[in-house]
Amino acid sequence: MDRTDPLERPEIIALTTEMSAHRRGRDEPVREVMALLGDRWTTLILLVLATGELRHAELKRVLTEISFEQAISQRVLTLKLRRLERDGFVARNVTGDVPPKVSYRLTSSGAALHVQAREMINWVKRSSAEIEVARALFDTA
Repeated sequence: MDRTDPLERPEIIALTTEMSAHRRGRDEPVREVMALLGDRWTTLILLVLATGELRHAELKRVLTEISFEQAISQRVLTLKLRRLERDGFVARNVTGDVPPKVSYRLTSSGAALHVQAREMINWVKRSSAEIEVARALFDTA
């Protein structure tokens, strides 16, 4: 077995170069967007909004109905939507009515992110048998 320093491998050097291009800040888009997709609600919000524009209350009701998690709180939904809006994935529309009506839809960037999230979900589905086998082997070791 080769016992050279792993940091000297060409693949590690290339990865280090690639990662340094993303800078090191905690709030860099590459870090934050990947973290968003891994949280409890964001991907589901993307999937639901990909079906069309929804008012805030409608979105909350749909998420609560189709999620296997507990109901999403008003606060958490608002925070998730604000983050998605800040990154340009979701557009917020406020009507001039009294009281104002607020709705959300995916932007073109959000629709593109949805496609990527859907691809990851499909990969997991295709790989689920292999993942289950790996889990079983790990759990019996």
